[in-house]
Amino acid sequence: MNGRPILTAAGMRAAEERVMAAGTPVELLMERAGAAAAEAIWRLAGPMPTLILCGPGNNGGDGYVIARCLAERGLEVRVAALAEPSTPAARAARQAWGGPVSSLDAAEPAPLLIDCLFGTGLKRPLDDAPALMRLAERARLRVAVDVPSGVSTDDGAVLSRVPDFDLTITFGALKPAHLLQPAARHMGRIVLADIGVEAGTQLYEIARPYLPALGPDDHKYTRGLVTIISGAMPGAAILAATAAARAGAGAVRLQGDAIVQGLPAAIIQSGEGPLERLDDKRIGCLVVGCGLTPDTDDRRLLNAALDTTHPLLLDAGALHLLARPDLKARNAPTILTPHGGEFAKLFGEGEGSKVDRARAASASSGAIIVYKGADTVAAAPDGRAAILTPPNWLASAGTGDVLAGIIGAMVARGLDPFDAACAGVWLHARAAELAGPALIADDLATHLPMAIAECL
Repeated sequence: MNGRPILTAAGMRAAEERVMAAGTPVELLMERAGAAAAEAIWRLAGPMPTLILCGPGNNGGDGYVIARCLAERGLEVRVAALAEPSTPAARAARQAWGGPVSSLDAAEPAPLLIDCLFGTGLKRPLDDAPALMRLAERARLRVAVDVPSGVSTDDGAVLSRVPDFDLTITFGALKPAHLLQPAARHMGRIVLADIGVEAGTQLYEIARPYLPALGPDDHKYTRGLVTIISGAMPGAAILAATAAARAGAGAVRLQGDAIVQGLPAAIIQSGEGPLERLDDKRIGCLVVGCGLTPDTDDRRLLNAALDTTHPLLLDAGALHLLARPDLKARNAPTILTPHGGEFAKLFGEGEGSKVDRARAASASSGAIIVYKGADTVAAAPDGRAAILTPPNWLASAGTGDVLAGIIGAMVARGLDPFDAACAGVWLHARAAELAGPALIADDLATHLPMAIAECL
């Protein structure tokens, strides 16, 4: 279920060095990158007058190749350089361009702006950000090559002012900044071009999952039983239970002290108590935390859930009650779904990018981590990790409860727990896209069947 691969700046350099050591010269990689970018730009913009901004490194070299390729297609192309090329490959690319090159400060705007100032190596604010912004503000279309100049490749930090681009073209693999905020908001559409570099990574973009279609021998328990323990605030559990049912669980059981009104009739309730039938071996996933509060009784519910041998998802209130997030002793998978505040409470602020922190938390706890937010990172104890940038309008009450129910359904149907977490994150985001920007959490369940249908 892996999507497009993601490499850090160091990982991308290592991948390129392996290719070059095998006999592919850097000039050929640059030619492939420039030609691929020119093709994507042509498809976006057509014959639009173009200004290409070139930096001194190999990202600037890509820009000179793009300039030559677009000029060969008949475009009116101008090039402005921040400085003279500083690498042999970039110098060769500029010579092959053969056209005039102005200074960045003297450059006049054009309808199409292509940013090739700096690629993945920038670690400080861009000195020429005002010039870049001036030219970008007067362009109709803006394209970034590799990453927008002014963002930090590995953690998505914005080092200086960055325009909003319509298209970002990158090579070999995505970079973390393409999907991590705040940089991700500036990328526009992201195109990944194949230049013959093998990524070799455990970090991927969360992609549309493949879900096997149901067969004639399936029944409600082969499709999975999700049990949800309801706490003091039943509304959250209602959202989770409804989402689990709509996400394809064969049976959903909501367990609380009383029958909850307003649920689909297909969801099983008895009102005999939140801890009834926890010994049922058919339970495919136990979901705890939606609506739990930090009082003594709800802590009892969490402890009972931790003592079971069922796959377990802990969300919301359960994360606040979880005193010691070392879950390696459990004999079944555990998934934690914290937002930023819950993550900090459990694991501290940590160091590095959001991916680094999620991986460290997963390794230390033994749990799969779904670190939610404007960018969502899933991480497994074995080092696998994946990123998705969800729609901004998911930032509303109750959407996390819906996500818990969806992931619970994916675990119950038998997916590898990490794959189940990633599938749940993708389906959650896709349902939000289908529901539109005015959604409330209740709307997501309505759109889950369509999202599921896209994955069969």
